[in-house]
Amino acid sequence: MERKNDMPLWVFLAFSSIETRKGALILIWICVLFTVLCIPVSWYPWIEWIDWSWTGMMAAVTAWYWLALKWVDKNTAWD
Repeated sequence: MERKNDMPLWVFLAFSSIETRKGALILIWICVLFTVLCIPVSWYPWIEWIDWSWTGMMAAVTAWYWLALKWVDKNTAWD
């Protein structure tokens, strides 16, 4: 994605290497999947390095991508 003059930096950083809306949607759905998978995995004691902080981090990243997608859709920044 090329950066437009009125595009905020946080939107550009979210999709700087993604060229299409379909690619952005795939990224968001993968983040949603990993967010949901982090919940049961954090309960297992044999995976000590994954805890609830992973779920929170993935939820925040998913929200960032979703908000960036909404901004791009609203401002018609897709080619």
